[in-house]
Amino acid sequence: MKDSVPQGMISLIQKLSTSSEEPVACSHRVASSLKSTCLYIFTSGTTGLPKAAVISHLQALKGSAGLWAFGCTADDIVYITLPLYHSSGSLLGICGCVELGATCVLKNKFSASQFWNDCKKYNVTVFQYIGELCRYLCKQPKREEEKDHQVRLAVGNGIRSDVWRQFLDRFGNIKMCELYGATEGNICFMNHTGKIGSVGRTNFFYKLFFNFHLIKYDFQKDEPLRNEQDWCSQVKKGEPGLLISPVNTKNPFFGYAGSYRHTKNKLLFDVFKKGDVYFNTGDLMVQDQENFLYFWDRIGDTFRWKGENVATTEVADVIGMLDFIQETNVYGVTVSGYEGKAGMASIVLKPNKSLDLEKIYEQVVTSLPAYACPRFLRIQEKMETTGTFKLQKFQLVEEGFNPMKISDPLYFMDNLKKSYVPLTKELYDQIILGEIKL
Repeated sequence: MKDSVPQGMISLIQKLSTSSEEPVACSHRVASSLKSTCLYIFTSGTTGLPKAAVISHLQALKGSAGLWAFGCTADDIVYITLPLYHSSGSLLGICGCVELGATCVLKNKFSASQFWNDCKKYNVTVFQYIGELCRYLCKQPKREEEKDHQVRLAVGNGIRSDVWRQFLDRFGNIKMCELYGATEGNICFMNHTGKIGSVGRTNFFYKLFFNFHLIKYDFQKDEPLRNEQDWCSQVKKGEPGLLISPVNTKNPFFGYAGSYRHTKNKLLFDVFKKGDVYFNTGDLMVQDQENFLYFWDRIGDTFRWKGENVATTEVADVIGMLDFIQETNVYGVTVSGYEGKAGMASIVLKPNKSLDLEKIYEQVVTSLPAYACPRFLRIQEKMETTGTFKLQKFQLVEEGFNPMKISDPLYFMDNLKKSYVPLTKELYDQIILGEIKL
């Protein structure tokens, strides 16, 4: 029966059928303040498991002003192929169109082969992107009418410099409006000048409204570097530093639903002086001599793959449920030709237990979204930890997945065989040359 629901669950459809058609009382639909909760958006953050980020009315309004800030108007036709459970698709995209009174063309799912046909069919002038989307478009076979469209702006984030150049060469004079911002964060950057690779530019006036610092980071200990007085210090121009932003009345951090512990884990205390509080973005940035900012890497328990944030703790917990696994350390590794980092899991087996590659494959594909499934496995005798007993990732990330450099057994996810298979030199070469797609 389609009307039946599992025990312990409430049917929303049944509730709606008995609800009143009278307008909702004003007291139930008026926001008490701009800082009151508007909605929750699940995000991996950079610490622990995915969490529900609190999005205030203020943040929703700021997000909806993004298209306007890049010069979009009510006459624009905006093409959105991104998932609406992300803040970029929902707040920047949908709310941005509502704010402007612009037309929105909403695609159920991104299709690289249909993309430009859709743009031409609907007279699209602006589209939203993530870096992966642009890379997929550049990988498509070349066609004669690739520049036959009316697209003038593309708004999004995470596009690599080489893909950016290739995209403009192939598809014409489209202004790429790259931006940076975390769903729950209190800091954002916008690239208005079209400087390739940059997420934006800072100056004296910008820092009056959006103050931030890039601080030194200890990659071995996986934490901000502190001096003898226990203070953090800023990096020089051209050096990568951890992006942090002061939390205050002007730029509040609303945190996550549930325990304050989740919110506290995203904050840094006593950074430059006693009592100060900063939001830790978990992102490493570089500022050049002209004050342009560039995304460098992501730290903590998260990496990006296929345009999604992967929470390493969640992946490790799923693999750790198998009875033959003692410990799991999950991290992202760089693969040439791909945006972000591919997932890799380093595993220590329980004593006297044997490795079952098919079981690991079945466990990850049934319990995790496709983008979060580790592409590589590494079997270790023991797991290295930091001085504070956190699992050591830095060395593992540096070593990657090259079987010629790593003596530990390595395996690769094979979807045809529905198992992980030994990662040979031949297989490694095929991955590096792009002959095998991840």
